[in-house]
Amino acid sequence: MNLSLDFSWMAWTWPTATFFLVIAAMLVGMTLWEWAVPGGSPRYGVLGIETTRGDRFFVSLLGSAFITLAWLGLVGPDLWWALGVCVVWALGVFRWV
Repeated sequence: MNLSLDFSWMAWTWPTATFFLVIAAMLVGMTLWEWAVPGGSPRYGVLGIETTRGDRFFVSLLGSAFITLAWLGLVGPDLWWALGVCVVWALGVFRWV
């Protein structure tokens, strides 16, 4: 019985694998943070609604996806600067949203 999975149809490259591993590590980190300090630290930010750590994490990931797509469309495939913009975006979201 062969249990190996054939993922040859997927375009797995080191950057793609690293991207998904980093997202998985951030989700594990957020889970451990919630386990250590339950409640999600709800607060009211610039949006005028109550947000928790999970909400801010989701908004930062969603915004980073749009930043990256816009960068690809407007600037090109050199994404290192886009990564910097995404990090600044995520820090801003966790600070002010």
